[in-house]
Amino acid sequence: MCGILAIIGKGKDEALVKQLSKRMSHRGPDESDLHVTEKGHILSHERLSIIDLNTGKQPIQGSAAAWMVHNGEIYNHRQLRETVLKSHTFRTTSDSEVIVHLYEEFGYDFCHMLDGIFGFVVIDGDDFIAGRDPLGVKPLYYGIDERGRMYFSSEMKSITDQCQSFSTFPPGHYYTPKTGFVKYYKPEWEDAAKAVEAVDYAAIRETLTQAVEKRLMSDVPIGVLLSGGLDSSLTSSIAARLMAGGSKKLHSFSIGLDAMAPDAVAARKVAEFLGTEHHEIHFTIEQGIEILDKLIWHLETYDVTSIRASTPMYFLSNAITDMGIKVVLSGEGADEIFGGYLYFRNAPSAEDFQKETIERVQKLFTADLLRADKSTMAHGLEARVPFLDKKFLELAIKIKPEQKQPKTYNNIEKYILRKAFDTPEQPYLPDEVLWRQKEQFSDGVGYNWIDTLIEYCSSQVTDEELESAASLFPYNTPATKEAYFYRRAFHKHFPQVSAAQTVRKWIPKWQANTDPSGRANAAHVNADTAIAQAKV
Repeated sequence: MCGILAIIGKGKDEALVKQLSKRMSHRGPDESDLHVTEKGHILSHERLSIIDLNTGKQPIQGSAAAWMVHNGEIYNHRQLRETVLKSHTFRTTSDSEVIVHLYEEFGYDFCHMLDGIFGFVVIDGDDFIAGRDPLGVKPLYYGIDERGRMYFSSEMKSITDQCQSFSTFPPGHYYTPKTGFVKYYKPEWEDAAKAVEAVDYAAIRETLTQAVEKRLMSDVPIGVLLSGGLDSSLTSSIAARLMAGGSKKLHSFSIGLDAMAPDAVAARKVAEFLGTEHHEIHFTIEQGIEILDKLIWHLETYDVTSIRASTPMYFLSNAITDMGIKVVLSGEGADEIFGGYLYFRNAPSAEDFQKETIERVQKLFTADLLRADKSTMAHGLEARVPFLDKKFLELAIKIKPEQKQPKTYNNIEKYILRKAFDTPEQPYLPDEVLWRQKEQFSDGVGYNWIDTLIEYCSSQVTDEELESAASLFPYNTPATKEAYFYRRAFHKHFPQVSAAQTVRKWIPKWQANTDPSGRANAAHVNADTAIAQAKV
């Protein structure tokens, strides 16, 4: 994981480009390098060393004139080296280097061969290609300045004051000057009509296990984010099984306001069950409020739920890197794939349920993936997301929606995922965790966090300010004082209209209260606390 900056076009001052790149130095605290091509184009890289610690620095030159920068991980890089790239001579053992060689071998048509997460730019003379991974796990922005030079950057902050206009690079696409944007990722699951498959619990278990296994690829220590919810607990359990008997101890990490926070209690049970070396981090509400402005600068969003959930993740990431861990597995994506949010109970039909599932997965890059990347990379920590493996997505999203809907299984969210790992002979998790009701991360750290945060933000915004919000913020006008407070902070750092337009607000459907907290759904209040015993 790293921060990349590429400028296509001549005449940009090299010293200035270094300064722009350093705005993302938190993404790559290990090394910083810059290369100016023969044609005057510039590639810059802030490196977090994960694979090939000694020789894997970037930018990386291909066999001839092409140079490349990459942010992310290519999980199938060894397979590519041994097959379609076996005739190529490599300069490093870095997973990233396969990208420039794929370009040399196949031209523009290679992104679909990559199994991993990425934002990259390859420059070859005056030709170039930029690409982003299928779901946008890794961030990428692009823009154009007053002289027509094109910019690509991992974070918006490196280009906002340089470009006349800029935007989010669409996931699952590549861009070249000859083709424009091309959508290379065209999975069958994007068609709701293709969701006709019967559930195969063994396949769910096997495919997710494979997804976790490939994400254990690392030359540095790996940990797991363990909230105590189903998703992070399953990835932690699978990782613990795969690492059992090895020389490395699996470290797990949770966070809460105190030891009795809902997530902290559940995470403790899971860690004891799995035998991980568990670390429990606490933060105060005052600490959370104090870092909001800095957090919004890191996140580059004013979305309410992203900021609420990123605050504990920001503190947790800082503690993890202080312990020497550079990579963690995280559970993002399962709620979207299986309709795990409580509002999915209110879907009017199976068709609506399926369409919402697809849309939520497609828009993950605007919310949970943005949060997962930027709140961890603020401290040079890489988060990997097994649930968003391409093979797992193709299997899980195409299951008949009727078999996913909570009402089918007495209002139990993600029943299929729970059932797939409910193996009494070799249990993955304790029953009370496997069948625990959904808690959204910002709630699970302690209910006082959201409640006090709303109160604080409301005290910082007057009624008059909120009433005039539309004149100051005509795009995505904030509707609450909390939203106004975040938008004001965002505007201070990123006043450009283009910046505001990169943000999408996460709003639950099919419920009267549109607050993104899980507790805004009546199902949370009326929860069946005995569900772990009943198990349907």
